[in-house]
Amino acid sequence: MKEALYYEKKEALKVKCLLCPKYCVISNGNTGLCRVRKNIDGALYALSYGKITGYHLDPIEKKPLNNYKKGSMVFSFGSYGCNLTCKYCQNHEIAHGNPRTIDLSIDNIIKKAKEDPRSIGIAYTYNEPLINYEFTLACAKKAKEEGLDNILVTNGYINEEPLKELLKYIDAMNIDLKAFNNDFYKDICGGTIESVKKSIVLSAKEAHVEITCLVIDGLNSNQDEILEMVKWIASIDKDISLHLARYFPRYKMTRSPTNVDTLFNLYKIAKRYLNNVYLGNV
Repeated sequence: MKEALYYEKKEALKVKCLLCPKYCVISNGNTGLCRVRKNIDGALYALSYGKITGYHLDPIEKKPLNNYKKGSMVFSFGSYGCNLTCKYCQNHEIAHGNPRTIDLSIDNIIKKAKEDPRSIGIAYTYNEPLINYEFTLACAKKAKEEGLDNILVTNGYINEEPLKELLKYIDAMNIDLKAFNNDFYKDICGGTIESVKKSIVLSAKEAHVEITCLVIDGLNSNQDEILEMVKWIASIDKDISLHLARYFPRYKMTRSPTNVDTLFNLYKIAKRYLNNVYLGNV
């Protein structure tokens, strides 16, 4: 455990977490929605600090990052927990379950990231790395000192101040833009779209950014909505890569897999405005 950053103490030993737009007010002995930030006697602690559920040397394209140091490898690791509640979560075992963890120090992560000569650095991924903020930040600082790249794979659901602090050390990101309407974020993911849009705009100024949208027929596949999305992305930078990924039933969602024709039609729309569009899980 480590005392958390970005929180304030309240009356009756309560605390208010300021890391993400949930702004959880947490009573003594409880955790926030993410399950990794716990109030212990009126102070907020990061339970997941140094707790790792898995690690692997991955191709950079698996993040996915198709236009950042192509052909390279990156040491990837994740912890547990998430601050969104997506009904179709692709990693629900570690995001919302109680997985086994191992303790792994930052020095050991740096060492493992350097073991393979193909590795360019570290990817913070698998679960949501931003809720493991204290460990992600400390590791990113150390990695940067060691000449390694830092890569975030994230839902982008974080407040501006902590994001700005972390971006000082981040080289590349893949950010989920789960839909382009707030009802989807509210009903399917338990969040809000505006916070994610702000993160994308801010991050694109500081790091290489690519965006992933997991397309689900009938929920976020409307062509007019996708057109609005790609126009908005293009207004930031037409060279931002957009990954349109095929959904498969996972976690609490049993809808049929996305029709491949849906993805190809959306691809054609996106290519009218963006220079780099890719299909995933096809």
